[in-house]
Amino acid sequence: MCKSDAGINDVFARFKGKREELIPILQAVQNVRGYLPADSMKQIARFVSMPESQVYGVATFFAQFYFSRRGKHQVKVCYGTACHVKGATRVLEAFERELGIACGCTSEDYEYSLERVACVGSCALAPVVVVDEEAYGQVDPGKVANIVKK
Repeated sequence: MCKSDAGINDVFARFKGKREELIPILQAVQNVRGYLPADSMKQIARFVSMPESQVYGVATFFAQFYFSRRGKHQVKVCYGTACHVKGATRVLEAFERELGIACGCTSEDYEYSLERVACVGSCALAPVVVVDEEAYGQVDPGKVANIVKK
């Protein structure tokens, strides 16, 4: 048994293997592995006694699930209405330049992943960027380099 199997088995120990537990199981496995690799999806399908295609169908429906390795640091640029109007596009472009990756991608060293999100619920601080769990408000392209350095 490899280390990742041990982590997944620890997740499975918290559940009964019922179909209605699928989303919490996917979330828990992603928390352990950082994403949902193919081997984990097979194990989940067996655990909940569902065809693998149905497990993928559920997981691909929700934007919260990832099927490729993500960076150590998650950079999320809010694209809600207020952020979009106040310059989210320019902020996202500045992050792309600073990190050397396109939106939706992960750096080759797996240090950063960059994505745009629908709304983070901090419209008064627009435009907003969330790095890992820390929110930065009123971000302009000139602030991007300092945010990355932190």
